[in-house]
Amino acid sequence: MKIILKKDVIGLGYKDEVLTVKDGYGRNYLLPQGYAVLATEKAVKALNEELKQRAHKIAKIKADAEAKAAQYEGVSVQIAAKVSEGKNIYGSVGPKEIAAALAEKGIEVDSKLISMKAAKALGQYEALVRFHREVVVNLPVEVIAEGGAPVAAPAPEVEEAPAVEEAPAEETAE
Repeated sequence: MKIILKKDVIGLGYKDEVLTVKDGYGRNYLLPQGYAVLATEKAVKALNEELKQRAHKIAKIKADAEAKAAQYEGVSVQIAAKVSEGKNIYGSVGPKEIAAALAEKGIEVDSKLISMKAAKALGQYEALVRFHREVVVNLPVEVIAEGGAPVAAPAPEVEEAPAVEEAPAEETAE
């Protein structure tokens, strides 16, 4: 089923995109919720005409997104997490934690705009912040141990077992 999105749908596409989706998804969710309309020939022509007329608005929206992206130039995020004896952390670090860390630095961003695989161990990661379909910022994220000191994996302890001489088993006779 071909549709035209009327609103941005996270994970699917942006407003005014013409997409092909499964029939059930379009008919049972997107159309009734008002997120999309059927992409008939007449609707596509009307969309193209409308896009031509508001090209300057689209350019302004993109410029605003680029201005927001400029705030992230040289910004990196460190997130402290509780750590087990190894390098594994309890729980995981995801978009909500990154948004909270950015808010502490004075940069407000919706966690829905951030995409990243959940970090389940200490180390360096990269998150993507999508402000516009053409404006995406790579944000370096470092997950550190709570308290700030990196936790090294414990060195394996090698102990020599004491030499045990086996004494012959004594049999008791009654």
